[in-house]
Amino acid sequence: MNKLVTTKIKGLFNSLTDAEKKAAQYILERPGDVIHYSITELANWAGTSETTVYRLLRKAGYSGYQKFKLDLARELSAPSFELKETKDIFDTLFNKIINSLTNIYRELDREKINKVSDIILKSKKLLFYSVGRSFPIAFDASLKFAALGFSATAYSDPHMQVIVGSNLEKGDVVVAISHSGVIRDTYKSAQVAKNAGAYTIGITAGVNSPLSKVVDLVLYSSADDPEESEFTANRVGELFIIELIYNSVVSKMSIDKKESKITEAMKTKRFG
Repeated sequence: MNKLVTTKIKGLFNSLTDAEKKAAQYILERPGDVIHYSITELANWAGTSETTVYRLLRKAGYSGYQKFKLDLARELSAPSFELKETKDIFDTLFNKIINSLTNIYRELDREKINKVSDIILKSKKLLFYSVGRSFPIAFDASLKFAALGFSATAYSDPHMQVIVGSNLEKGDVVVAISHSGVIRDTYKSAQVAKNAGAYTIGITAGVNSPLSKVVDLVLYSSADDPEESEFTANRVGELFIIELIYNSVVSKMSIDKKESKITEAMKTKRFG
């Protein structure tokens, strides 16, 4: 399924020029108006030029303005989760998370999830690369797959990522996780692993980001609104994608005996 117009623009936002951001912000804030505008009217209302609007649309994957408007109109007419206006911090966070997961579900490419799970099932080594706030997701993923019997490890140190990655080979798999997709360390580590022969998978919200371009296969999570700062942006989308991959792998495995062994082993860690 194609990504929603607004999701693509949100994912591209941080890589846009200042002029392109003005046009993108206007589209995100007033999509219902934009579908009735000519490109000249959109440029005028956004305070930018037609050339800038064309550049933005090309970055979003559109060769023409009419196709962009048609996709935007379809998006606006599709059923969506109704977000309530609220100033309550708990309601606001709940709405934000539900909206994020809804967007991922609507745009989900199930064939890609199936392909990733098949690749992981055949992997010799399974490595998860990330830095900063994305690392807890990578670490949790490594524990999940290690419990299934995979040789799974998570690395947060960029130097270790490069050292380990340079020694990988065909049959090894690296999953690089970066919410923005523009973190140089994660990009470079994925590139080194790919050049060594490993199959590389990216999980990011950054549409056409450096990470999305360097990996063999990219899975997109949900981008945040442009006004969200790095410190308030959530990582629930990346967590959801990991859960989808994990459960897809589990569904293709016969793990009854393995689960029994793990359950018995974990008993020694508990009192009672």
